[in-house]
Amino acid sequence: MMMISSRPRPASLFIATLAAALLAACSTPGTRVVLLPQADGKPSAVVVRAKDGEEVLSKPYQRATAAVGASGAPAVDQVDPAKVQAENKPLFDMRPPPPQRYTVYFDIGGTTLTPASQQIMTEALAAALARSGGDIVVTGHTDTKGSGEQNDQLSRRRAQEVVQLFVERQFPANRIEAVGRGERDLAIPTADEVDEPRNRRVTIEVR
Repeated sequence: MMMISSRPRPASLFIATLAAALLAACSTPGTRVVLLPQADGKPSAVVVRAKDGEEVLSKPYQRATAAVGASGAPAVDQVDPAKVQAENKPLFDMRPPPPQRYTVYFDIGGTTLTPASQQIMTEALAAALARSGGDIVVTGHTDTKGSGEQNDQLSRRRAQEVVQLFVERQFPANRIEAVGRGERDLAIPTADEVDEPRNRRVTIEVR
């Protein structure tokens, strides 16, 4: 029996799922798992466990194979990407499109979007509605003016403001996730108590 687990990113879920589908498609003696690359190029890994051992696949298009009746950990090698894609075209066609990312900006100290950001909101909404079953992740940010606690609260309010705008435009609320990051993850690194418009933002990921 072979078990598959992904780490460390939730985005590896589709990779693990497709790896399992590839495994099922390979009906030759034994089982095989191929690690596919992330759409955004970020690293991922899959742990492949057999009865008597395990291997970690951490490079795109690494393959783990366990022959029927074999002992020990799965054997690992590298496969040709073009061959894998050609042999499993229907599975690759099932992949969701890569996430689309947008950023909207706010006036200082509050939750009012800048005029230019209103158009970006319209574009993000259109992209989300164009995806069957798509969802949105909204992350609020601030500059370094004010205390850390105040900015945590402000970033959450900004994220919720964007959520409300989407809901008012008929996007389902249960398909939106909102978080606030305060003055962490500055787009433009600054010292404390610096007014930086590019840090007063909400990032929108449509996926």
